[in-house]
Amino acid sequence: MSDKFTESIVEEAALIWLEATGYTIRHGPEIAPEQPGAERASYKEVLLVGRLRSALVRLNPALPAAAIDEAVRRLGRFDSPSLYTNNHTLHKLLIDGVPVSYQEKGRTVYKSARLLDFDPATCRRTNDWLAVNQFTVTRLGAQANPDAQLEGTRRPDIVLFVNGLPLAVLELKNPADEKANVHSAYQQLQTYKAEIPDLLAYNAALVVADGVDARLGSLTGGFEWFKRWRSIDGEGLEQGCSLLETLIRGALDPVRLLDLIRHFTFFEVTGAEIVKKIAQYHQFFAANKAVQETLRAVGAAAGNAVDDAVGARGDRKAGVVWHTQGSGKSLTMLFYAGKIILQPQMENPTIVVLTDRNDLDDQLLGNTFAPGHELLRQKPVQAKDRADLRALLGATAAGGVIFTTIQKFLPDPGDNSNPTLSARRNIIFIVDEAHRSHYGFEARYITTNEQVREVYGLAKYLRDALPNATFIGFTGTPVSKTDHDTRGVFGEYIDVYDIQRAVDDAATVPIYIEARYAKMKLDERMAPRIDPEFDEVTEGEEETSKAWLQSKWAQIAAVVGDLDRINLVAADIVQHFELRTQALPGKAMVVCMSREICVAMQTPWLRCVPAGATPATTRACSRW
Repeated sequence: MSDKFTESIVEEAALIWLEATGYTIRHGPEIAPEQPGAERASYKEVLLVGRLRSALVRLNPALPAAAIDEAVRRLGRFDSPSLYTNNHTLHKLLIDGVPVSYQEKGRTVYKSARLLDFDPATCRRTNDWLAVNQFTVTRLGAQANPDAQLEGTRRPDIVLFVNGLPLAVLELKNPADEKANVHSAYQQLQTYKAEIPDLLAYNAALVVADGVDARLGSLTGGFEWFKRWRSIDGEGLEQGCSLLETLIRGALDPVRLLDLIRHFTFFEVTGAEIVKKIAQYHQFFAANKAVQETLRAVGAAAGNAVDDAVGARGDRKAGVVWHTQGSGKSLTMLFYAGKIILQPQMENPTIVVLTDRNDLDDQLLGNTFAPGHELLRQKPVQAKDRADLRALLGATAAGGVIFTTIQKFLPDPGDNSNPTLSARRNIIFIVDEAHRSHYGFEARYITTNEQVREVYGLAKYLRDALPNATFIGFTGTPVSKTDHDTRGVFGEYIDVYDIQRAVDDAATVPIYIEARYAKMKLDERMAPRIDPEFDEVTEGEEETSKAWLQSKWAQIAAVVGDLDRINLVAADIVQHFELRTQALPGKAMVVCMSREICVAMQTPWLRCVPAGATPATTRACSRW
């Protein structure tokens, strides 16, 4: 081996790690057409049909030869000119199998031919795992010329075949060449998409690496969505291990690759646009840990069905997933929900996704769970009001993904508890922003109109309605106080992904805080008297229905929105942005307490733009 670091050295190292992980290694020229070990008839073919047929027979012993032939033909045929559409279709076949039919005793039998064995206990031996380097494929424009052979071809560095299907492509570059890095590897993949789309139609994962950096992404992902895989088993970040080795031993390990395909990949389809999303490493490991903790919490961890658990029934506290803001917590919730639904011990559970704000409820449903309905194997529904929620929970004997706010569990007027809606143990609450609104198990006494009332927090009312449900909390900011303890309500931390790790992974940008003082001169009569019990008094109301403008809380908005203060803040922001962009170009976002204050900020904002301001400042202020 040469002392000089070359691309071939990166390739050789990758093959060694793949072999250690469980892949058989073949060199592309050895299995090329017209060679003694040929596994395809021409360079146009991207399937290893012999391996595919053998796997279909092995995984579907009850299917006749005619059905196996039909499955092979179906996999070699594309229904659309769109690469992304074909990839979506083939992904469904990987998960659900290939529909086939055959004649038996004078009748037509319809079955599905399994393509993969997803069982972690058997998948290493029942599936065929193969890594091929320098796998030559005829370019799209050259396929019309049967004499082209090696002219007009592309040759990906490593292709991973599972049961003869090309499910992963690794594009490697030389770290000694400053122009050959992960960016150029990503651009090479874009060339493959245009010139050898048939190879990528089956793709489940793309990898770019240069010996220093290594990233995993999806077929539709931009480079910014190709992310590093920094842990092999989820028990910590790897030390003394290259990023490429960590990625191969972590994400491309046979068991984990199949897990990624089945439970951690989904397609977001909006009209003609298709976006394929794959979990990042922290989402993958957190969701898997959460599944195991949920099984423990319902008393099914030993493999018993939920209602048949013997002995300890579980504490119904699955735990807390503490992932910092901006790290993809919503997707982690979706991946968790999709996987826990398929656990046989859960016996088709009902999932309730719980928030404490209507806008958050709409956002989580519309932006994440509704687009990910294929992962859930069902379409989620949203409770319209308290009556609708009770009907949904009471009428659902099994299954279902229901979205609601916690306020809809408030008892009827005059009542201090809820009727039991269901005693089932396979109801799982996924609680977003779990540090808020989930306390108050002890009675409080409040006085209104000279009458004393006993009240509880919404968390108690919720558990009245569903006494055997299990709860898992997701939050970026857990709290620990005497009367507000996130872990006390939901259980111990399942997984922690803090801001520093998110910044290191480029999942979020670093945050720097600079205090800015906006001095106010207010009439003494305007000094607000903040009601310390405001949050508790209004806890049982929907965010949109709170008459907060009629409360003492409105006085704070009056102070913050005082015109003199707005003028002062607007001038300070414009001056700060002008000086900042002179040294470092960028963008800015201004957050105000209310829409009214946002509108009131516009006039002084424009008035404060200095003469001769940079184009960035002028443009930013004019777009307010």
